[in-house]
Amino acid sequence: MIRTKKIYCILAFLLAIATSCTDKVFETFTANSPVYMSYADLRSAVKMTAAREMNNPGKIYFKDQYIFINEKLKGIHVYDMSDPTNPQNKGFIEIPGNVDIAIKDNILYADSYVDLVSIDVSSFSGIKEVGRVQKVFPYTLPIYDTKYPMAKVDETKGIVTGWEVKSVRQEIEQRYYPVYYGNSKAEYDSGLSTGGGIGGTTGSTYGVAGSMARFGLYKNMLYIVGQYNLYTFKLNSASDASLLNTSYVSWNVETIFITDNHMFLGTQNGMIVESLEVPESPAQIATYSHITACDPVIVKDDLAYVTLKGGTTCRGTVNQLDVIRMSNGYSKFELLKSYPMYGPQGLGIDDELLFICDGDAGLKIYNTSDPLSITNNMIASFPLINAYDVIPMNNYLFMIGEKGFMLYDYSNVQNIKQIGFIPVVKKS
Repeated sequence: MIRTKKIYCILAFLLAIATSCTDKVFETFTANSPVYMSYADLRSAVKMTAAREMNNPGKIYFKDQYIFINEKLKGIHVYDMSDPTNPQNKGFIEIPGNVDIAIKDNILYADSYVDLVSIDVSSFSGIKEVGRVQKVFPYTLPIYDTKYPMAKVDETKGIVTGWEVKSVRQEIEQRYYPVYYGNSKAEYDSGLSTGGGIGGTTGSTYGVAGSMARFGLYKNMLYIVGQYNLYTFKLNSASDASLLNTSYVSWNVETIFITDNHMFLGTQNGMIVESLEVPESPAQIATYSHITACDPVIVKDDLAYVTLKGGTTCRGTVNQLDVIRMSNGYSKFELLKSYPMYGPQGLGIDDELLFICDGDAGLKIYNTSDPLSITNNMIASFPLINAYDVIPMNNYLFMIGEKGFMLYDYSNVQNIKQIGFIPVVKKS
């Protein structure tokens, strides 16, 4: 018995030694191997280059008769819209990892993977980076071929710009990274002044974004929503943006809309209202819940218009437009009516005109004078396009979709017509 105990003790001792001294466990397999851009290259990449074709457009932004069109994770196309029937391509601003922008005065603020970068765009022939806040956003990965696992990511090597499917040998371990899926609003109560050309905002303080934006400007503040967090930046000067606070707001936040000293956040399960009475410290005052769906929101007076889109990324199955009346300082909500839609995404409003991007069902335009019968008052529809987001601005509608950028003239609501088109050129 004593001998048996000794044997057990010896075996336990040897096992402990073996466990502590065992080599790391490796495996060899075919995987998505990361392709890196070094941090040094990332932080020296911002520059103006020659005009190029649109291949994979994202969000749109308008300021001072210029339309800025995001090329997902690559940068920004810049078009002069002084003559709306003949847009002039001014060039391409290279910003690796860019998805969203906002412009105050002559400074363009953009995400660049993990960084926030400030760019002086007062002269497109001589744009320059004037500020950068490093490593302020989560380390995010591009989408990958799901037929293969993802190889280990080494953050010290830089940011991941793509993947190469190949055989890899690595230590077995697990780590979660958020993945960029490409669907990511802000309009501003800035008292926009009208100018020449397209009737834009020449000399104005702020630009105007579409309803899918995650950047919002208010006074000397920049607000950015991530998947769960709200980032509050103070714009101390043209070249100095400082992060004041990062706060958890909700699950799967998607869009931001600012009006009347309030910020409205669209999430996959509802709308959040934050007071900007103290701009440095947004304060949540109310929430409105709905079924799970992708959810941009716009607000006019006491009405919020919310599109709910179902699908794989958006989780839910319902596709509809909700019209919500708000009262008591935006803290109480009444669902007035829901309208079925095909696959609604971005939307915009100008006076009583509501513009809805209804996915493959195209662009739809309604009169909202009676919020209880909106779909009975359709003014126009353009069904043979896949529409993503819009900016209505002084009788012109900027729209981005699967096939490219389209410009509409709605000065005569009885004869709304397309007057411009910049196509997407798909890479073979």
